[in-house]
Amino acid sequence: MLFKDIPGLSSIKQQLINAVNSDHVAHAQLFVGAEGSANMALALAYSTFLNCENRLADDACGECSACVKNLKYIHPDLHFVFPTAATLKIKREDAVSDKFLVEWRSFLLQSPYGNVTDWNFHFGWENKQVIIPRMESRNIVQKLSLKTFEGKFKIMIIWQPELMNASSANGILKILEEPTDKTIFLLVSGDANKLLTTILSRTQMLKIPAFEDQDIKSFLDANNEADESKKASATYLSEGNLRLAISLAEGNVDEVQASFKDWMRLCYNWDFHAMTKMGDAFQKGGKEYQKNLLLAGTKVMRDTLVNQFEPQMVRVAENELDFVQKFGRVFTHEKIGELIPKFEAAHYHIERNANPKILFLDLSLNIARIARS
Repeated sequence: MLFKDIPGLSSIKQQLINAVNSDHVAHAQLFVGAEGSANMALALAYSTFLNCENRLADDACGECSACVKNLKYIHPDLHFVFPTAATLKIKREDAVSDKFLVEWRSFLLQSPYGNVTDWNFHFGWENKQVIIPRMESRNIVQKLSLKTFEGKFKIMIIWQPELMNASSANGILKILEEPTDKTIFLLVSGDANKLLTTILSRTQMLKIPAFEDQDIKSFLDANNEADESKKASATYLSEGNLRLAISLAEGNVDEVQASFKDWMRLCYNWDFHAMTKMGDAFQKGGKEYQKNLLLAGTKVMRDTLVNQFEPQMVRVAENELDFVQKFGRVFTHEKIGELIPKFEAAHYHIERNANPKILFLDLSLNIARIARS
């Protein structure tokens, strides 16, 4: 990954470049960003820049021996720690990152903006809880006690450190505070609030913002063959989440929007038989479809609130504005205030494998009740 491969975020990139050029690289850095942000992509591009043999003014060269290896994630001085689970041949306590590096590198090449769910599906751990086990801390200390093989820095990227076993997290505190010479820790987190305060106090935090709409649109234009309206809808619905934008542009963004509108009409009309059948259809759509549907609903409700109080600030596609206005005639801000927590709770439970048929039927009944109240 190079900086130029990441859309936008020029000020963050320049901050990282300046730190290297001025020789003020913090030995332990925490890249914090929400799902779909560039936190992992920036950590990968930064690690490439750190060990590049012919750095350019604004990026790694991408051509030297170090860059070629970093772009394939096989540089001997680049180390990874990430959540894992047991397999048929590997026990939970022995499931350390080194045993899954082939799959991990493949995942990074395909999905640098992916989340834990994507990683689970990539490997085949759909129904397993992944963590960073206790043994991982011993491996980290052992690897970083060695000298660099060929790069200037030894770089340890820990992805999702909030999923570290408590013993594992405590086991790296000493080396995190006093690392060996030329060692750089890059912790990539989606939620710093879940990290131990002892880890937070030992790292320099860099908050990664969500992508701007124009950056997502330019990325989709360069990397996706969907038609313009589909890419525009994906950009609008993603709200700065590049992972979601890619998923929507490649998948069923039009179907998601149409399904949400039909769903709301059925709820308003109290068509309970049709709501039950629609719940069956949602179940067949799969988890990602269900999550996207709930996210689309939350987005419409927030836009409705904006349209009710500050219409000049509403940012919706022109073909969606009419629905938002009609939606607002039924769902006042009081009703939306009651609905949004239910949608967010449903999204939470879908993530944790709740029965979608029961969940959506229950949510439909609540929507119908609130709409008619």
